[in-house]
Amino acid sequence: MRLVVVFLFLATVSATCHANCFIEQVVHQIHPLRPRSGAGGYRLENINCQSWRLAVETKNIINWKLVPEACEGYIGHYMLGKQYRKDCETVANVAIEYAKSLTLAGDGKDIWVFDIDETTLSNMPYYARSDVQFGALPYNDTKFNEWVAEGTAPPVPASLRLYQTLLPLGFKIVFLTGTAERFRAIRTSNLKAAGYHTWEKLILKGEADKGTTALVYKSKKRTELVNSGYRVLGNMGDQWSDILGDNAGDRTFKVPDPMYYIG
Repeated sequence: MRLVVVFLFLATVSATCHANCFIEQVVHQIHPLRPRSGAGGYRLENINCQSWRLAVETKNIINWKLVPEACEGYIGHYMLGKQYRKDCETVANVAIEYAKSLTLAGDGKDIWVFDIDETTLSNMPYYARSDVQFGALPYNDTKFNEWVAEGTAPPVPASLRLYQTLLPLGFKIVFLTGTAERFRAIRTSNLKAAGYHTWEKLILKGEADKGTTALVYKSKKRTELVNSGYRVLGNMGDQWSDILGDNAGDRTFKVPDPMYYIG
């Protein structure tokens, strides 16, 4: 069954539902997307989509532009199904274990850096649309910015749980995103509505960093933090460019994202 089934379901999600119930609800809607080969492998035209996703997550496949057409259904099944949720929970569990093992200095300079898109906030309602199809169609900057401007992205539940654990431990939270500075007000309200109510800094991409790669931009911003006295003890993102480069942090954690690649 086409992914439009998922899109139609998303349109019916009650507006009164709290943001963090979104992924919990869509888990059950994915069942019409039947695997095309054993164990959800989607083996078509010599592409095994499980293997393709593993290669993406381990950075063996880089600089890719689109999800292979043969894997569109598989990626939709994964992102809206239970496995994505479980994978994110595993990352959060390991991060929480690490955070609890630390003894913080207590001077307010121990920080945890979070990316936003597909790390703390989910753009699943956007990527499930029939004109996006989980990264199988070309990225449209205008359409995506229109979605961001709506300010309705729900949280990634596992990341929200990590965030809620870090605050009472004494960590200061820094959100570091490639979102343009002009969206500061809407991103602020979206984060708060999703449950992220407190942070030390929200760093967005300004005109001075326009045209730089994500890796260069995020390295630069983390270095500025370190030079001002902060210690990056933890860093979480969905892209390798979030967690590589200068001053990446004492420990880095990657949540899965097979829908797009940002270098």
